Amino acid sequence: MIFKTKETKLFVILACFFIANAVIAEFIGVKIFSVEQTLGMRELNLSFLGFEKLSLNMSAGVLNWPIVFIMTDIINEYFGKRGVRMLSYIAVALISYAFMVIYFSIVLTPSGFWVTKTLADGSLIDMNAAYNNMLGQGLWIILGSVTAFLVSQIIDVSIFHWIKKATGEKALWLRATGSTVVSQLIDSFVVIFIAFYIGGNWTFKQIIAVGLVGYIYKFVVAVSLTPVLYIVHKLIDSYLGKELSHRLLKSAQEQD
Repeated sequence: MIFKTKETKLFVILACFFIANAVIAEFIGVKIFSVEQTLGMRELNLSFLGFEKLSLNMSAGVLNWPIVFIMTDIINEYFGKRGVRMLSYIAVALISYAFMVIYFSIVLTPSGFWVTKTLADGSLIDMNAAYNNMLGQGLWIILGSVTAFLVSQIIDVSIFHWIKKATGEKALWLRATGSTVVSQLIDSFVVIFIAFYIGGNWTFKQIIAVGLVGYIYKFVVAVSLTPVLYIVHKLIDSYLGKELSHRLLKSAQEQD
């Protein structure tokens, strides 16, 4: 039986959760929401590099990306660089495949009865236009998002193991949180640089200003989720047992 070992079962579960959250984040990312207003707060209206009234307007994908980065650190901890890199490549391939399928679904000719729908308040909505606009993200946004994800994953893995090599098994919070805050800094700028500088008309200053505001949110979330990492780590150690857990940790570290 292929799933007879605990480590195999664990890897499959972590891999599925990792990839599922990465794919979901891409598709819900089309919605932009106000962090402050969602929390019942007034908008921050920050100023950076001459740009006024910058607030925490984030892609809904930020709901899932922190989970992806937690899974990255956990997989990195027990299965090493190779495990994370393989899953990152698979996730990018599946995200690209999903966008390709959606593109073909958009060009399908819609049925006449489906196009116009009457909502509960009596207003009419063009279902085909809504479908195309919500799922048909721009090519540059897709390219920026996928590239940022892959680059940030590679950086996260490298920094994680560099810190672990220096500290050993101690300071899980340092290697996990440290690698995440650095990789998400890169992620924050790569995605908007490709999508709105190369593929749009934003200035470099605007990229820096908007990226810094977005990173404030990501930094706070990364730090606040550190206790979750310890909880997941403890649950996995309990499931694997002390001997198997130590063997996987040692094997992962030897991949450096």
